[in-house]
This record gives sequence, structure tokens and C-alpha cells, in this order.
Amino acid sequence: MRPIYFLLKVSLNISFRLFYKRFSIINQHRKLFGSTIYVSNHPNSFMDPMLIGGINTPVVHFMTRSDVFVWWLKPVLWAAHMLPIYRQQDQTDTKGKNTDVFKKVNQSLKMGRNILIFGEGFTDDTPIRGLKPVKKGPARMGFGALEAIGWSKNIYIAGIGINYTDRNTIGSEFVLVNGPKICLNEYKQAYRENPNKVINEVTKRIEKDMQNCTIYVANPKRYSLLENIMQITRKGYNHPNHDDRIPLCKRLEYSRKLALWINEHVTDESTDILALQKDLDAYFNLEKRMKIQDRFVVAKKEPELISTLNNWLYLILMWPFAIIGLIHGFIPYIIAKKITEKVMRRKVFWGSVKMMLGKLIGSIYNIPLIILITKWYLPHWSLGVLYYFITPVLWRLSYEYAHQFKEIRLKSKMKNVDLSKFEEKRAELEKRIGELVPVA
Repeated sequence: MRPIYFLLKVSLNISFRLFYKRFSIINQHRKLFGSTIYVSNHPNSFMDPMLIGGINTPVVHFMTRSDVFVWWLKPVLWAAHMLPIYRQQDQTDTKGKNTDVFKKVNQSLKMGRNILIFGEGFTDDTPIRGLKPVKKGPARMGFGALEAIGWSKNIYIAGIGINYTDRNTIGSEFVLVNGPKICLNEYKQAYRENPNKVINEVTKRIEKDMQNCTIYVANPKRYSLLENIMQITRKGYNHPNHDDRIPLCKRLEYSRKLALWINEHVTDESTDILALQKDLDAYFNLEKRMKIQDRFVVAKKEPELISTLNNWLYLILMWPFAIIGLIHGFIPYIIAKKITEKVMRRKVFWGSVKMMLGKLIGSIYNIPLIILITKWYLPHWSLGVLYYFITPVLWRLSYEYAHQFKEIRLKSKMKNVDLSKFEEKRAELEKRIGELVPVA
């Protein structure tokens, strides 16, 4: 493990605990090294490799698109375990350059290292609850490595599923699910007889494992049906509309079962379900146009959703820490936000880039502040070092403080809004879901 990779693994683990409200890992692979090719879905651009590298136990080498390997970044990318992969659209000698890369991959797998590759190839601008067809590259890579080393070592392949409640929002959640390891050596005889058939078979097996690791809706036309049922029942994996008392992994499991039921039972001939989907779409589109959040419609049955008691307690108890956090974090946050939103045109990059850029700017910005504070107010430099490392926590408290203030204003405003028509429509939709969707 190279030093920069180790530092990133430790520091990112802390960053994720501040960025996300909570997260979980299912079926954690415990070995740091294991000659395994990990194939992951790719819902959140730069955040995905950082999550897998920072949160998952195995140490991985990342297959990364070659256009980011500009000369001045190469030493950093090498130190962070990144290997370039050349694509046809890169307009270069793809085959020749990839041959050299695959030699390094073969050597890495032989030495027990792990490789991470994103099987879908790219990230959608619009979030999906699905999985694009997995490419054959990971399976080819595995069998190519086995041929290169004469089948002398066991090489494995495993799927990974990353599931975000909201990929760009601070305070959202995620679950990372590791699939079972498949030993490619078991296919030795079959591969020698018909390589293409075995590569197709392994690719389909990995794709199926990845589907089992994610909330997978096969038909993109049914994405909104899943999302809106989850919002109405409040049991699922929707970020703004869920019951926070339900454990995160149970919400994920509920959503996966609901998606599986939709895959198996909803067709173009399912008139009742399709009518329900149309009405659900209309209901939530109207809420969006009227700038009404669905939790306020539910509040008549669950008054705690509009109670401001906890919000006020937070404001009263946390104001000293919020002010300190504001001093240390506001300027880095604003700079990172402005740069990211100006430079990155695709919003899918915003969450990860803001987090990393804010982390970098904040680290530099706070050095002179901490030196001055240590000199003037602290009895020993070791306390200054400790204080430096807790400044991100203070900024997060400050960010949450601003959020609680906005919540009080919004809740006070919504108490005076007549939502009776929405309540009636929502009750009708909830009843229809109970009658038509047995797993809801």
C-alpha cells in the first residue's frame, strides 16, 4: 500500500462520516489483498472509487480513464493506485497502450493485489435505480491474467453494488454491498475449449450478482413507479421521504424486494398498475410545482415531522460550535462550491468534487489560523494539532446549524398552508398501493 493511498483511505473514511448521515457495508470482504477483480456499478462518478477505496477493506488499484493522466498529475495518480485505461474515444493507440497496462494488471494480480473497474463504463446524469449492461472487459482481464501467469495462482472476480439515497446531498446515506467471489480458475477447462462462451457466462454471472447488490429495476420506464411507491410508504430508500426510525439496511432490502416485484409483475398490459404509476407521477409533479414537500402532507398523521422542538434545541445548544465552525469552514466551502459549479457542467460530479476541493482548500486555509490560535490561546502546540484535525467536525456542525434554521422557517410557513386536498389524494394513492402491490 503506497503512502498517499493509505493517507487517502484514512482521511476519506473520516470525510464520509461527515458528508453522509449514515452508511453501512454488507458482506464485507476482510482480506486486504486477494487477487480479486472488483466490478462495481457507477452511479456517482468520482465518489464511487473514493467510497470503495476508503470504506471497503480490500486495497484496490483503480482502472481510471486515461484522459485524467496529465503529466503533472501522474505521480499523484500512481501513488493513489490508479492505472490508465485507454478507450476508443480517446483517439490514441488504444490497443498498444492497453497492452502495456494489462501487463501491469497481470503482475498486480499475480502479486495478490486487487483491481477495481466500473463495469457500466460511465455515470448517468439522471439518477437511476438500475444497472446498465456490464461490459466483458473485467472477465477478459481476469482470464488474460491467468493465461499470462500460466494459471499458477487463483484469481477471483466479484461484483459490488453502491446504493445512494441521494448521490449529491450532504446528510444522505448509502449502503455498499459486496457480492460473492467467483474463482476464475474453476473455468480453466471450459475456457480452453471455448474462451468467448466462458467470458460471456462469467460476465452474465457478475451482472446478476451486481443486480442482487443494488436496487435494480429492469425497465427504465418503471423507475418512477418504484421511487414514488417508496415515497408514499416511507419504508424505502428515498432520501427526502422515508421513516428515519427504520434501519438503513432494512430500507434497502424493502426497496430491493419492491424492485424485484416490479420486474416480475409489471408489464405493458398491467393496466391498474400503470394507471397507479401515472397518478403517482401527477401527484408528485404537482407537489414539485407547488413547492410542497410530501412530509408536510404526512404531518397530520405524524406531527413530529413538523415539530420544531429538536430544531430549536440544536440552535440553542450548538451556537458556540457553529460560530467556530463558520470561521474555519465558510470561506473554503464557498470557494469550493463556486469553483465546482462553474467548472463542472455535469451535476453528477458536484458532490464528490465539492467534498474533495473543500477538504483541500480547508486544510490549507486553516493552517495559518490554527498557528495564530495556538500561539495566542493554547498552552501547547499539541493542542493546536488536535484542534486542526477537529475543524472539519466544527464546520459540519455549522452547516447543520444553518440547515436547522432553514427547517424552522419552512415548518413555520407550512403550518399555515391548507394541504387537505393533497392529504385526500395521498390517502387514496396509499390505499391503491396496498391493494395492488402486496410487497409494499
